[in-house]
Amino acid sequence: MSQLSETMKQELNQIQPSSILKFNAEIATIPDIVKLTLGEPDFNTPEHVKQAAIESIQNNESHYTDSRGTEGLREAATDFLKAKYGVDYDKDTQILVTTGATEGIFSSLTAMLNPGDTVIIPTPIFPQYIPVTILNGAKPVFVDTSDDGFILSPEKLQAAIEANRDTVKAVVLNFPTNPTGVTYGREDLQKLADVIKQYDIFCLSDEIYSELTYGETHVSMGSILPEQTVLLNGVSKSHAMTGCRIGLICGPVDVIREIAKVHQFAITSATANAQAAAEEAFKNGPDDGQAMRQIYQQRRDLLLKGLQEAGFECASPKGAFYLFAKIPAQLEQDSVAFCYDLAKRAKVAVIPGASFGPGGEGYVRLSYAASTEDLKKAITRIKDYVAQNAES
Repeated sequence: MSQLSETMKQELNQIQPSSILKFNAEIATIPDIVKLTLGEPDFNTPEHVKQAAIESIQNNESHYTDSRGTEGLREAATDFLKAKYGVDYDKDTQILVTTGATEGIFSSLTAMLNPGDTVIIPTPIFPQYIPVTILNGAKPVFVDTSDDGFILSPEKLQAAIEANRDTVKAVVLNFPTNPTGVTYGREDLQKLADVIKQYDIFCLSDEIYSELTYGETHVSMGSILPEQTVLLNGVSKSHAMTGCRIGLICGPVDVIREIAKVHQFAITSATANAQAAAEEAFKNGPDDGQAMRQIYQQRRDLLLKGLQEAGFECASPKGAFYLFAKIPAQLEQDSVAFCYDLAKRAKVAVIPGASFGPGGEGYVRLSYAASTEDLKKAITRIKDYVAQNAES
C-alpha cells in the first residue's frame, strides 16, 4: 500500500482534526441540548443577496470564473473596503476572492512560509492558523495575552520577534477576536505597526468580523501598515453567508501576485453564483450587518449579565459574537472536562478554552449567534448547574 511522504507524515503527526468540530459533533446527540458552540449566524442571508444568486443560476453562470474572482465582485469589494475602513486596493492587482477566510489563511501562509520559518501567534485565538503553519514546515510561536486583557502588547510582540529574529516571517492578528470578542483600536494597532515595520515580516490581519463591533468603529491594519499587511475579510459574518464560502485577500501587488499562484492551484476559482451573491452584498447591502449587529449586542448583554450572575468573569467583548468566560474557581478547571460535564448534566454546549491555545485553559467560549430563547434557557441551566455544584 502506498504511504504518505515521510515529511508530510511528520507534519501531520503534529496536528489533530479540529477539536472544536470534534467536541461539537460528540455532544450533538445529547437530547434537548442548547448549543452555543459554533460561530454560525442564526440569521438568514438578506433577500436581495439570495435573489442575486438565483438570477446568476438562471443566467447559466455556472462556469469557471477568473481565478482572482469576477471583476464585478472585486470592484464591489474594493469599494466596500475603502468606504468602510479607508483601505485602498486596486481591484486588478491587489485583491483575490477566496473560498472563505479559511482558504485565505491557507493560501496566504503557504505563499509566505518556508520550512524552518516561525509565525508569531497571539493566543487565545482561532486555531486555524496553527495547523496551516505546521503543514508548511514552519513553527508557531505563541504569545499568551491572557494577562493583558487578551490584547497583544507591543512589548510582548517586540520580545517575540527578537527571540526569533532569524526565522520570523509573519505575525498573525485576528480582530475582533475569536474567541474573546476583544478588538483593537487605532492606537493599539499603531503601536503594533511601529514594532512590525522595524522588521522585514508580514502582518496577516484576519478581520472577518469587522462589521460586528459594538460601540466603536472597526479600524483595519491595512489602513495603518498597508505595505506589510495581508488583509483577510469576506461576507460570511457580515451578511450571514457562511455557506457561500466567499472571502477576500488584499495586500501589496507583489505579495498578492505570489499568493494568487497558491490560490489558483488550490481551488481554481470560487463558485460563480456565490460570487454574484457576494457582489450584491457589497454593492447594494453594505450596511446589511447593522440590524444583525444590534440584535447581537442585545444578546451579548443578556448572556454577559447571566454569566456574571452565575459567577463567571468575562473578557470585555467589543466585537464578533463570542464571550470568553473564566470558569468559577469552585468548578472543574480543566476546560475540556468542564465542558463535557456541563453538556451532560446541564445540557448546555460551550467550547473548551484549551482549544484556542495558551491562555485559554480555565476558560470557555460561548457563541451568542443563537436565538434569545436559547440564550435564556442556557443561562437558567448554567445557573442551576453552578448552584448544584456549590451544594455538593
